[in-house]
Amino acid sequence: MTYTISSYEDLKALEGQEIGVSDWFDVSQEQINQFADATHDHQWIHVDEERARTEMPGAKTIAHGYLTLAMVPSMTATFIQFSNLERAINYGVNKVRFMNMVQVESRIRARALIAKVRQRSGAIQVIGQTTVEIEGEEKPACVAETVSFYYLK
Repeated sequence: MTYTISSYEDLKALEGQEIGVSDWFDVSQEQINQFADATHDHQWIHVDEERARTEMPGAKTIAHGYLTLAMVPSMTATFIQFSNLERAINYGVNKVRFMNMVQVESRIRARALIAKVRQRSGAIQVIGQTTVEIEGEEKPACVAETVSFYYLK
């Protein structure tokens, strides 16, 4: 389901509610390597498949925690649409916990909740909680409390 937002009241009505669960997203070695190249984080646990086969639990490389976090906006993009959005700003993250490794060739999805909505500085501030789940795993990969500002026309 996609929620259509045109006012502060529309968002406020969603406060405390889960607003969506994304489709599953594949995590490939190519994606991990591209993230390593973009961030200059080539730690072997992410990019050395041969070494991972002998030294990592599960015998596979793992995604960077920050790659998992960076995927949250794309995984949750369809949950809300605005009829009159001027701009949206990712303001920050209050708290992030990387709770489980995302092994290469895993599938992840996002589950999002709107925790708090308030008017602030001419915008609507939304504090959300997103849990990134790993298919077949009890413990999530990541739980993040995000802060976004939405400016409406």
